[in-house]
Amino acid sequence: MNYLPSGLPPRSGLGLKTEHFREVLGAQPDIGFFEVHAENYMVAGGPFHHFLGLIREQYPLSLHGVGLSIGAEGPLDLQHLQRLTALIERYQPQSFSEHLAWSSHGPVFLNDLLPLAYDAPTLNRVCEHIDQVQSTLKRSMLLENPATYLAFQRSTIDEADFISEVIHRTGCGLLLDVNNVYVSCINHQRDPLAYIDALPLHAVGEIHLAGFAEDTDSLGDRLLIDDHGAPIDNAVWTLYGRVLERVGPIATLIERDNQLPAFSVLHAEARQADELLHCAGDRP
Repeated sequence: MNYLPSGLPPRSGLGLKTEHFREVLGAQPDIGFFEVHAENYMVAGGPFHHFLGLIREQYPLSLHGVGLSIGAEGPLDLQHLQRLTALIERYQPQSFSEHLAWSSHGPVFLNDLLPLAYDAPTLNRVCEHIDQVQSTLKRSMLLENPATYLAFQRSTIDEADFISEVIHRTGCGLLLDVNNVYVSCINHQRDPLAYIDALPLHAVGEIHLAGFAEDTDSLGDRLLIDDHGAPIDNAVWTLYGRVLERVGPIATLIERDNQLPAFSVLHAEARQADELLHCAGDRP
């Protein structure tokens, strides 16, 4: 089956928050696209749909899932997949993405994105689930690299190699979360740029940038937490610039889900990303 690629413009975008609905509609800011979490809109009607419908008329849309539980040991939730299909048919987003993670076990749903052991059985299961999603949606999805805080002893495949093989087998794209790369590599004492260079960068359809919180672990080592509650760190901006040197201008989302500032603050970060995207587009 042939799938449509991500159709987002090579601009910066923002996560669409309910607090900003009226400001976006009133001011119509110069934003490349907006992204929403699919699970917030899995109802038939209401004010969320009212405002999203109006904003969708003016801006490209990226739909980001947080509840498919792609890595779960059990089968996918078919009712959830049906609701997702209806939402995509309703809004025709330029992009749909999900996480390389699991959040369900049997009938229990955990409100978190939990890490996977990277081995052959997990690889087969993730590929089967992605094949099922793409076949149902009749479009390609983007798979987001995770932020992790621990590694499994049973893992036999490097994370970047695991992601590369998933993309090779399923034909899905990559949502490259640069903040997740930085967080994970600091936590596991790895080289962020080497990790990025090991990924299938030709498959990147969208980039995410976000802020993190910082703590220390039980050994006193630096521990970063992907909390989406702070401005983008300078180290992440620098890494993003190195990514653009490799992939060129790609649609880039500024994520902020906690400690939400004024829209103008987020728009300023979006303009900063747009400047870097413009420079990347000017390179020979």
